[in-house]
Amino acid sequence: MLGGIAVVVPCYRVRNHILDVIGRIGHECSRIYVVDDCCPEGTGEFVLERCCDPRVTVITNPTNLGVGGAVMAGYRQAIADGASVIVKIDGDGQMDPALLPLFVAPILSGQADYTKGNRFYDLSSIARMPKVRIFGNAVLSFMSKLSTGYWHVFDPTNGYTAIEARVASRLPFDRISSRYFFESDMLFRLNTIRAVILDVPMDANYGDESSNLQISRIFHEFLLKHCRNFAKRIFYSY
Repeated sequence: MLGGIAVVVPCYRVRNHILDVIGRIGHECSRIYVVDDCCPEGTGEFVLERCCDPRVTVITNPTNLGVGGAVMAGYRQAIADGASVIVKIDGDGQMDPALLPLFVAPILSGQADYTKGNRFYDLSSIARMPKVRIFGNAVLSFMSKLSTGYWHVFDPTNGYTAIEARVASRLPFDRISSRYFFESDMLFRLNTIRAVILDVPMDANYGDESSNLQISRIFHEFLLKHCRNFAKRIFYSY
């Protein structure tokens, strides 16, 4: 594959972590797209002022589009710049950039079109995860299996992902959910083009960062959207 590996980092209230995240992205990546999603902390401007990594391009959304909208802005630019694989890493430091080769390798070898993290592969590592996240993700994973048809995929809200750029270019960006349902809706859209998805075992780091995703607040929204996608999948497939 030509074009190299690009990394998209959506940014919203991650000013305290973003430089460390960028600094830990390995040299196997040729481009890094920092997407400031109208961040009230001015993360994009902060990166422009403090980061001298020549791989970094800052994209600024004039309005807040949500994590999905920020990621898709990065996808569009990476595709336009000729990337072959696009990795998405959050800017809050929970995702270890050192794991990036594990996400990219199955795509480069032709084993997968899309890879995503799975924090539930090891029971001992799950013990470090907040209990509300364990329960919430288990419920969301079951709903995702029904709506997407990917029965082997777990941890659907995991945002550590990689995608083959040519596959990404086939997705209807203007129809994919732009906010917290983004990762789950991506799985549904990938199923419609019969993309091959592979889970990558990983741990998550929980430090002083705070998650913007509160499962108790989005549960009913996710339930309705999963039901909608399930009905669409059955109609499209049969």
